[in-house]
Amino acid sequence: MQTGLPQQEEWFLAKYEAYGRMLFRIAMVHLGNKADAEEAVQEAFIKLLYKAPEFGDQEHEKAWIIRVITNLCRNMARSVWNRRVVRMEEMEQYAGSGPDLELLEHVLRLPSKYKIVIHLFYYEDYPVRQIAEILKLRESAVKMRLQRGRQMLLMEWEEDNG
Repeated sequence: MQTGLPQQEEWFLAKYEAYGRMLFRIAMVHLGNKADAEEAVQEAFIKLLYKAPEFGDQEHEKAWIIRVITNLCRNMARSVWNRRVVRMEEMEQYAGSGPDLELLEHVLRLPSKYKIVIHLFYYEDYPVRQIAEILKLRESAVKMRLQRGRQMLLMEWEEDNG
């Protein structure tokens, strides 16, 4: 089927369709506002276009792009310009409302190393082994971060609701 688009544009649109929403959700969890999340996603796709290595398969490519967005978000969050409070009103349209939004508020307050494993495990449905590969950690480190992140969430939840 001929679409009239050059081959590179078709390739890019397919990659954007495959990864765009997931990368945006990851960036929103890290950065907390739409503008910064969109910028991080844009940078991740630029890296995919111009700096990506050869991939063995689609899972390798997906893991690589998740690692890229995670690093970009971490760098953006650390920058002096982006040290600010997460604006939850922007998150409402991506998280729903009520308990889901309240839980997301708690997740967003976690330190970055817990936030990303919680997000990948619970929101993106990655198993511990794949999270370890993506983040270049040992499985035991991922399990520990999940456990500590859950404990932090439980403590905050009980504080707010108990």
